[in-house]
Amino acid sequence: MTLRPGMPGTKRLLARYGERLVCVRYLYDEARNRRLKTVELVIGEAPWHGRARRPRRDDHDLVGVRIEWSESALRAAAKQAGAIWRPRQKLWEMTWETVRALGIGNRVVTG
Repeated sequence: MTLRPGMPGTKRLLARYGERLVCVRYLYDEARNRRLKTVELVIGEAPWHGRARRPRRDDHDLVGVRIEWSESALRAAAKQAGAIWRPRQKLWEMTWETVRALGIGNRVVTG
C-alpha cells in the first residue's frame, strides 16, 4: 500500500519530514510475519531537461520501406513476407516484424 502526504497515516511523518516526504509505503513480509513501513524522501534537486524520445514500435505497426528496383531478390523476399507495393508513394508497406526479419531497418522511411 502506498500513501501520499496528507492521507491518513502520514501526519506524523509529514510533520517530521515536511515537503521532503514523497510517499509512505507499507510492505508485507509473509515469511517473517512482518509489516514494514518505509518512506520516500526528496534529498536533492537539480535542473533537468528530458530528451525527446522516439516512440517504440509495435511488431504489427505498418511502415514504409524503400527498396530499389534493381534489388529484385530483396523485393521478392518482401513480397513473400507479405509486404505490399504502394506505387504512389513508391514504397513497400510492411510490419516492423518483417522489417526486422529482413534486416532492413535502415531503409524505413520516416515522416
